[in-house]
Amino acid sequence: MAKDNYFAEKDLAELAERFRKKAGKTRAQAAREMDVSQTSIFHAEESPEQGLLKLRIRMIERYSHLTVTGPIFCLKPK
Repeated sequence: MAKDNYFAEKDLAELAERFRKKAGKTRAQAAREMDVSQTSIFHAEESPEQGLLKLRIRMIERYSHLTVTGPIFCLKPK
């Protein structure tokens, strides 16, 4: 069985950016795919203090093989 990884909410910004880049997507491409502005993608990745939790979770789930469950934000294989 796979090991679960637990992260604080502030760590999800870095994970969202890492998975987007690993998927080979630019911020512009991610914005189109998520139906948000490029500014929203930028803030989701660069400003963990901003309340963009749902967007970060959508990015992680779209650009990785993981699903996010909370409120303790456990990442585990889909």
